[in-house]
Amino acid sequence: MQPPGVRPAPLTPDDRARLLAGEHHDPHSVLGAHATPGGVAFRVLRPYARAVTVLSDGLRAGLHDDGGGFFSGTLPLRKVPAYSLLVTYDDAENPLDVQDPYRFLPTLGDLDLHLIGEGRHEELWKALGANPMTHQSVAGTRFTVWAPNARGVRIAGDFNYWDSTGYPMRSLGSSGIWELFLPSVGEGERYKFDITRPDGSHTQRADPMARRAEVPPDNASIVTESHHIWQDADWLAHRADRPVHEAPFSVYEIHLPSWRPGLTYRQLATQLPSYVADLHFTHVQLMPVAEHPFGGSWGYQVTGFYAPTSRMGTPDDFRFLVDALHRAGIGVLMDWVPAHFPRDDWALAEFDGRPLYEHEDPARAAHPDWGTLEFDYGRTEVRNFLVANATYWCEEFHIDGLRVDAVASMLYLDYSREDGEWSPNEHGGRENLDAVAFLQEMNATVYRRNPGVVTIAEESTAWDGVTRATHHIGPGGFGGLGFGLKWNMGWMHDSLGYISHEPVHRKYHHNEMTFSMVYAYSENYVLPISHDEVVHGKRSLVSKLPGDWWQQRATHRAYLAFMWAHPGKQLLFMGQEFAQGAEWSEAHGPDWWLLDPSYAAESDHRGVRDLVRDLNTTYTATPALWQRDTDPAGFAWVEGDAAEDNVFAFLRYDAGGTPLLALSHFSPVVRHEYRLGVPGAVPAWQEVLNTDLSRYGGSDVRNPDPLKPESVPHDGRPSSIQLTLPPLSTIWLRPV
Repeated sequence: MQPPGVRPAPLTPDDRARLLAGEHHDPHSVLGAHATPGGVAFRVLRPYARAVTVLSDGLRAGLHDDGGGFFSGTLPLRKVPAYSLLVTYDDAENPLDVQDPYRFLPTLGDLDLHLIGEGRHEELWKALGANPMTHQSVAGTRFTVWAPNARGVRIAGDFNYWDSTGYPMRSLGSSGIWELFLPSVGEGERYKFDITRPDGSHTQRADPMARRAEVPPDNASIVTESHHIWQDADWLAHRADRPVHEAPFSVYEIHLPSWRPGLTYRQLATQLPSYVADLHFTHVQLMPVAEHPFGGSWGYQVTGFYAPTSRMGTPDDFRFLVDALHRAGIGVLMDWVPAHFPRDDWALAEFDGRPLYEHEDPARAAHPDWGTLEFDYGRTEVRNFLVANATYWCEEFHIDGLRVDAVASMLYLDYSREDGEWSPNEHGGRENLDAVAFLQEMNATVYRRNPGVVTIAEESTAWDGVTRATHHIGPGGFGGLGFGLKWNMGWMHDSLGYISHEPVHRKYHHNEMTFSMVYAYSENYVLPISHDEVVHGKRSLVSKLPGDWWQQRATHRAYLAFMWAHPGKQLLFMGQEFAQGAEWSEAHGPDWWLLDPSYAAESDHRGVRDLVRDLNTTYTATPALWQRDTDPAGFAWVEGDAAEDNVFAFLRYDAGGTPLLALSHFSPVVRHEYRLGVPGAVPAWQEVLNTDLSRYGGSDVRNPDPLKPESVPHDGRPSSIQLTLPPLSTIWLRPV
């Protein structure tokens, strides 16, 4: 072993103190190897080490112990060599041969920093977070984090026994980015950022860009990269063949952890695709899958925006599930929650000691309903974090659509706030202009980068132009928000209100079923019977309905067929497809035992599920039910005023003018020889679906023969048919 030669110039007391306190913005300037007039000076910070030796091409030189974990020495070399360190701890017989992180150049380029500064880095996850890579011919992981208010940032993890002292990161100038390449650190390593706040205190934080996290309640981030080989190329190639609003779109909403409690992503992949395909839904919609600490939030309080929850497996396991659904011909939508985030002190709240992701005004930052914090949509880096996150799920996990949660809470400055609790925008209005700009940018970016993907707004107000293109200016002076579809909350509330009344009282609420057609074409709508309608004392869908068990099931079936025929796409939450009587609970999921052949009323529930299968099969095969969902010419009332009869009848037309006649009857009586006006050009009508069939659990009142129009004017039409209306039923008829 060569002697270390002379010691380099000692660290200044300020550098030494800042390094030990985790407050040094440029540790690479004082640690590592640097050419000096006397050779090459080496300086290492390795707390608790007994000795450190430099190794390089036959060179083996011990460094002086400077105390406090610092080691140094100057070697008579002409230039800085490639070298490693032999570090000896208490066990002197097993020293560690390691690479020195402070001999490496920065891993993040000027273009990345420029795009981040501009808020335009559309692949932000490739620049920030923990990214395994080979740098200067050495394998390791690049760690980067945005923390502009920090006095210093260090990394703690499995690789340093969670002591971050020897792993300070360097600041990359005014970008607010801190960076460190750690050789030999790879997949599976847990880590956090140790941030020195402006006041000198410390906080350990999970990585905002982590792509994998520990299983809650543990909350460290985990280094990961994907090895999944996708097999859905055919699905992706044809996903954009037809615009979503002109295509069949029937959605089964799922809470993955409770659909079959205890199943992993890969186990779900063996059961979920076949179940959904058997029922012929075109899509599934997953309640939020991004990492969240509290399972009771159902995923709506996100801490790991870039990490699928580890409760059911790894990110590649989740990819496997999406891939399996695609190969079964099923699209995958997911809930996305950019409206707020929780206050957990290891996550985003005051991330670097000051408001960063949240608005700096506490009144603007605090969400009044959920005890959470709202994002600061006016800050370029925050907006970039969210826009990139939206496209990340589409590109990294092949997600086909994002249902954006709580859009109304983002759009209005006075949302759930009283007078005096909010301030108007620069024009004196209540609109959150920053949120509007963010949503427009997000939608434009997602659609530009991901052909065939759809964004869906859960927006509960009458905001103008939710599904209008961003460049089309509306009456209010705003461009459209750019969503593809919007949940029709008005239809949901009105129609559920109607069917919840006793049949004898429904005539007084008839308009609640017809009013939706007044505005049906103002947006591109989805009709949602979601998880929100079957929890917290609202009761399941079938349990909302009056009457005995037979009447409840009959109304349930009639309502679903009314929904499937109504203009707009449809969404149904799990458990409602077989008329589960109990409210949903995330603890145990759907009551699958109701479908067990050993259960006495099993056929009651299987009958409803058989109907849902037939609804989807007939719907998908009938363009009149989906091709002109956003075109007023695709709909015509036949009977919209029959309040005394509790009857609704309307025509749906496909692009070629072929009609389908849908007739719903919400009275528990049989009506014989009921006359309806019909288009004269149709020679005869045939039942194609009847919710009263015995195999669905009905009374089997049918119109078995073709119904030929008579030259009897009715409902303003020159021809009409007479048919029998089953009790509490919906029937669909199409031309023979």
